[in-house]
Amino acid sequence: MPHPQPGSAPPAAAPGVGPGQAGPAAVSTAETGADPSSDDPLTAGNGGPAAPAASGVTAARIAGATDGAAGNLATAPAHDEETEDTLDLELPHEWPELLARRAACPGPAEEPRPGTAPGELLDHPATWPAVPTAAGRFQLVPVLLARDLPLISAWMNDPAVAAFWELAGPEELTETHLRPQVEGDGRSIPCLGVLDGTPMSYWELYRADLDPLARHFPTRPHDTGVHLLIGGVAHRGRGLGTLLLRTVADLVLDRRSRCSRVLAEPDVRNVASVAAFLGAGFRLCAEIELPGKRAALMIRDRELGHLL
Repeated sequence: MPHPQPGSAPPAAAPGVGPGQAGPAAVSTAETGADPSSDDPLTAGNGGPAAPAASGVTAARIAGATDGAAGNLATAPAHDEETEDTLDLELPHEWPELLARRAACPGPAEEPRPGTAPGELLDHPATWPAVPTAAGRFQLVPVLLARDLPLISAWMNDPAVAAFWELAGPEELTETHLRPQVEGDGRSIPCLGVLDGTPMSYWELYRADLDPLARHFPTRPHDTGVHLLIGGVAHRGRGLGTLLLRTVADLVLDRRSRCSRVLAEPDVRNVASVAAFLGAGFRLCAEIELPGKRAALMIRDRELGHLL
């Protein structure tokens, strides 16, 4: 089942960074408004509503989105509105060749072979260890519906999260988003982010090269996308978005030797989310048109890790 494409960081006082797919969407955090003073990823989901009107990503506004302020950095699903202001960017030098290859063979890369075990496409996140961070020990724990659905549904009903994930409602609605991933072939794996034993965030790791997202920009084999939302209000506005984005990107690159890049595509209007990704070592590569939103393509490169 295609992975949803997330949109952008959450609005002010919103919770986390969430998912994104081209049918459904990928990486994002949800907020009721894009608060440039916040760096906590709030929410991202399947095509949530547009954040409050704001112009395209600009250096001045990104500079104003300082870490730890009271806002959210969630990356959310695609929306239908377009922003008029855009950032003029030069395409990376490798894009002409990659675009030529994509034209010859459009769409997601290699389909998983029959019989692929769940988790194999992403190198089994269930086996990844807890890691120390400045905020405590953090671990990604794959979602179990029977255990985790009530908690995740409660987070999705937070207005700040719902604004981007659009999963507010009964538990069955959240289940329709989770079950295809939990029971799928492993190209998208939903996880709880557990900090010092407490579930406090929701993450989606997905193979960007096997996702509908690959129809919109040149992916590389094993590119890994990420969405997230910070669930608990007590964990928002403390700079955890930037910290955990860096931690998870490090984990992905450490545990997935074939992966050279971690990707995210927050809504360009979600300046707080873009700022959090920048603070976590991602670079703003370009602005791309996705179904329902204009996204800031954020990339964390393996080869630049020594500079962080």
